[in-house]
Amino acid sequence: MKIAFLGGGNMGCALIGGLLQRGFVAADMHVVELLPQARERLQGTFGVACHDAVDDAVLACDVLVLAVKPQQMRAACAPLAGRLRSQLVVSIAAGIRLPDLARWLGGHRLLVRAMPNTPALIGAGVTGLYADAAVSAQQRSQAQSVLAAVGTTLWVDDEGQMDAVTAISGSGPAYFFHFIEALQQAARELGFSDEQARTLSLGTALGAAQLAAGSDEDVAVLRRRVTSKGGTTEAALASLAADGVAAAIGRAVRAAEQRGRELGEIMGKDTGKD
Repeated sequence: MKIAFLGGGNMGCALIGGLLQRGFVAADMHVVELLPQARERLQGTFGVACHDAVDDAVLACDVLVLAVKPQQMRAACAPLAGRLRSQLVVSIAAGIRLPDLARWLGGHRLLVRAMPNTPALIGAGVTGLYADAAVSAQQRSQAQSVLAAVGTTLWVDDEGQMDAVTAISGSGPAYFFHFIEALQQAARELGFSDEQARTLSLGTALGAAQLAAGSDEDVAVLRRRVTSKGGTTEAALASLAADGVAAAIGRAVRAAEQRGRELGEIMGKDTGKD
């Protein structure tokens, strides 16, 4: 499978590195990157062919990954409009809807929308995927192979769910970082040094996540198991419940989903320049 990347930033690099680790060869990858320093870094690090513009070598691919920022996507698609044939196009830009992408690409419909999250940078990401009806089963498999190089994948049947994916897993790492920040602050207020607070908080978060991931039991069962009646954990959880933390998390996720829909409408708005 020949893969081309439009954009060689952090996520593009994560995908290239993950694919190479999974046995894909550098000779089958091309990257379009505008910055000379970035092209030099990509060639030196991964040995992939780099280009400053879309050319025939780039278009001779099976899968084209659009790895540019959402605000840059419309302009980045312009050189591709009318030049695509059987290539599968995978967009990893948050908020860009497939009907808008198809319009910018001159009607091309072999499209998959993907939403990876930042843990993909260390191969521990979660990516939601949605395919246009024109995409074949083989092409769905190709898209999954690319994104599985940086973690777990999950297909959804309705593109509207991609905003929910963004709200849960796309934005989700920030929620956990925020909780760890708060736990570290609480540890400092209890007399621990910054280093001790970091060790306790990160170690606890990592261990809890690994325990949950390695268990067949629901996380609610794990929570109850560590919550002794009349004990310290019960007191802490009662305080969280009194403050409405669970409801606040639900509201936060819904706010993120709504904002994702709004951004999709804004970025896809027809300005008369398409």
